[in-house]
Amino acid sequence: MDPAAAAAAVRHRLRDDAEPVRNLATFLTTSFEPEAVQLHSAYLNRNLADREQYPATDELVQECVRILGELWGGDGCRVVGSATTGSSEAALLAGLSLLHRWEERTGSGARRPNLVMGAGVHACWRNFCRHWGVEPRVAPARPGCVGLDGAVAAELCDESTIGVVAVLGGTLDGRYEPVRDIAAELDQLADRSGIDVPVHVDAAGGGFIAPFLDPDLQWGFDLPRVVSINASGHKYGQVPPGLGWVLWRDRDHRSGRLGFPVNYLGSNHTYHEFTFSRSAAPVVLQYYNFLRYGFAGYRSLHARSRRLAQDLAARLRATGRFQFLGDGSDLPVVAVTAEPDLKLSQLARRLGECGWAVPVYQLPPDLEELTAMRVVVRSDLRPSDVVAFAAAVDEFTRPHAV
Repeated sequence: MDPAAAAAAVRHRLRDDAEPVRNLATFLTTSFEPEAVQLHSAYLNRNLADREQYPATDELVQECVRILGELWGGDGCRVVGSATTGSSEAALLAGLSLLHRWEERTGSGARRPNLVMGAGVHACWRNFCRHWGVEPRVAPARPGCVGLDGAVAAELCDESTIGVVAVLGGTLDGRYEPVRDIAAELDQLADRSGIDVPVHVDAAGGGFIAPFLDPDLQWGFDLPRVVSINASGHKYGQVPPGLGWVLWRDRDHRSGRLGFPVNYLGSNHTYHEFTFSRSAAPVVLQYYNFLRYGFAGYRSLHARSRRLAQDLAARLRATGRFQFLGDGSDLPVVAVTAEPDLKLSQLARRLGECGWAVPVYQLPPDLEELTAMRVVVRSDLRPSDVVAFAAAVDEFTRPHAV
């Protein structure tokens, strides 16, 4: 085939996919400015791993780490971190560092390590536990809440606990877990028992929301018990899919066993990621966004999304047919369950016919009899879209329509 024919064939194969802008299931950024698209194309062929040939690109990585470290309450001169292919890789690296440091502290022996988390954690944490032989200690979900709280977290910890994962913006409900309360309970546990458990914050959603919209919220490196944080640049960091970040408060809290030396690119460098060769374009776009938006720009962008999410929640609440897991007060996400006579799967199909893709999913154990529906409000959703979406829901949920 010639290039035009091959491109046309690919487009034809993908013609039935959902339109990304109307995909309210995804957290990933779906719209980009022309300048961002041009930059992404221009740097697509640069290998992020080749620090010898692209030293300025590596400097961008380090500058982004410094910016994020300060944004998350750390010392920009002390934080260390990596750009990853997504937040899942970042979480796996953080989990492995927790495991290595626990082994170094305790000698491990015959005891099986465990990791404490809430029922609403991302699937990558269960994958981490499965592949590295760690027991997942999962706090049960409760009516109206799938997250972890401090008291339960402390109860689940013992000498074999490598860490507690606190989620800043759950995938299932968009809610922040109370990181400060979790850290305080673990401080008390350490005082009375000597069991000293570090906290990792999975801020895949909230890492680019809370610093701008909730500046008084304590959740990051300003809490001494928080040793590492991961986030998704390709979610609310406004970067195309393919970028995550993992940061540690300093070199002492990142396990040295994560590093591996490489010299075949022309000089000696130590890498701390699982992946190696990958495009530098997402990192270039992250730095572009830091320049483009600045603090005030990110705050304005996300404040608009939160307002739209809360407006949507108010419109859905007015139907009287939903109970809310998340109402847009934390992440700009609306998550609902429904009365028994309202089938969310049928509602989702109806919304699909109107062009809106929304997920319906089963809640975790202890609430598994319930299904939920989630709407993610991103920066490219318009007020008129919220009105149209809510109107479609209202039409379906009226008594005569059920």
